[in-house]
Amino acid sequence: MRVAVTGASGFIGSTLVDVLHRLYGEAVPVVRRPPGLGELYWKPSEGMIDSLEGIDAVVHLAGAGLADERWTDEYKKELVESRTIGTRLVAEAVAASPDTKVLLSGSAIGYYGAHNGDEILHESSPPGDDFLAQLCVEWEAAARPAADAGKRVALLRTGLVLSPDGGLLERLLLPFRLGLGGPLGKGQSWWSWITLADEVAAICHLLDADVEGPVNLVAPNPVTNKEFTKQLGKALRRPAIIPVPAAALALWQGSELVEDMIMASQRCSADKLSDSGYEFDHEHIDKALASLVHD
Repeated sequence: MRVAVTGASGFIGSTLVDVLHRLYGEAVPVVRRPPGLGELYWKPSEGMIDSLEGIDAVVHLAGAGLADERWTDEYKKELVESRTIGTRLVAEAVAASPDTKVLLSGSAIGYYGAHNGDEILHESSPPGDDFLAQLCVEWEAAARPAADAGKRVALLRTGLVLSPDGGLLERLLLPFRLGLGGPLGKGQSWWSWITLADEVAAICHLLDADVEGPVNLVAPNPVTNKEFTKQLGKALRRPAIIPVPAAALALWQGSELVEDMIMASQRCSADKLSDSGYEFDHEHIDKALASLVHD
């Protein structure tokens, strides 16, 4: 199988490319710089993308980082455009390619909105009404040209991806190792998480699995923020009792980003992924964190 990957140099994409090389002997990065051997070129802002001739599937992960900057009006515009314009371009290229049968297109559990309390969220649950939720709605809709052309399209609603080498966990490690960690806010928000290894393995699984539409890429056992931070402290053999006020987080990242992402309560079901035959390496947060962090 020849699989093209956008966002191939990113947090998830770089690991995915390595795994695809091991599985199939090849992965095809889609890059914005002058392409090298075995790469494709694209420039979403100008509607340019190389032909997908000979490409069996596309995994589309490109987009500006959701937590890379404060959500100013300017950056929110970049977040929307980097997802919708790029996704539509990829979906149209997949639709036009007789060789390409599958599109796995990135999304996020932010689709469900930030204020869900203890409700269990399935792929059929309605979208939220905050900025991130509406971004996800537009992001997923941009993949429609491929589905309309009869291609199999799965929308990857990814949760909190855990790795010591990126994402939120990497940011938490230093304060926790210094004994300054603790629940964020009241600690009652539900975090739906997945290890980077399971995220990438699940994407590879979905290249072949008969799955269409949205699919939550999360582990089967979400936890409250309070439980997550407790287990992180335990894995690092450090106390984790100092709560971090929401107001302090807002000063650090901005109130909207903190409310929509870091303090969001999203208790997502992994049933659709599990029912498709995927078997998780890490189902429980204590064992997952113990395997990821080393003091």
